[in-house]
Amino acid sequence: MIDVVLVALLLYYVYKLVKGTVAINIFIGIVVIYFIYLTVEALQMVLLTKILGGFISVGFIALIIVFQQEVRKFLLMVGSTNFASRRKFLSQLKFLKIEQGTSTDIDAIISACNKMSSSKTGALIVLERNNNLDFLANTGDEMNIKVTQPIIESIFFKNSPLHDGAIIIQDNIVKATRVILPVNNEKNIPQRFGLRHRAAVGVTERTDAIAIAVSEETGQISCFRNGEFLPFENTIELAEILKEDLD
Repeated sequence: MIDVVLVALLLYYVYKLVKGTVAINIFIGIVVIYFIYLTVEALQMVLLTKILGGFISVGFIALIIVFQQEVRKFLLMVGSTNFASRRKFLSQLKFLKIEQGTSTDIDAIISACNKMSSSKTGALIVLERNNNLDFLANTGDEMNIKVTQPIIESIFFKNSPLHDGAIIIQDNIVKATRVILPVNNEKNIPQRFGLRHRAAVGVTERTDAIAIAVSEETGQISCFRNGEFLPFENTIELAEILKEDLD
């Protein structure tokens, strides 16, 4: 029973990592090939069995190459220093999660984004979840400021010395400003999006963080999760999504 439960949990987290990405199609393809291999082996089709067996024998290395981003996310999740201390292990399992509200003031963040959007003030906010982001925070200025709407607006004010780069928020605390984020260089990102949005994609590809970007050109508010745009109708819906994700 323990073996079955552990395998089920492993498959659950693998599915969570690849869900909504191109990798899910590759994952399904690999599963289909494996079942074809079992079928031809049972039918004693020697030639096909050898061909597919050779493919499967190097499958582990191929999986690492194909799913390198997903493998990185999984290892970051397992090895995060705050994995147990902040949420406790059981709270990582959605079906065993204890009711608790997010400690991050999402409403203050969204209000600040709305204000900056109306004034076309560029901003990039990273919300830390399970993966520890100290390796990114170290590229900026260490802070310890409680999150409020005026604080966020003042940080990204155009004449502020702290406005350049991203801020990282952990448990309602701005832990770093002027943070340098990894930039996604894929050409499938629309040309109208600049470095701020590419950085948001980059950090959410490599970690489980959520990034909110406010465009300096259009004032548009965008949200990113798992390296992709998070769709929402309005900022009220966005606030609800963030509260649920950070729970």
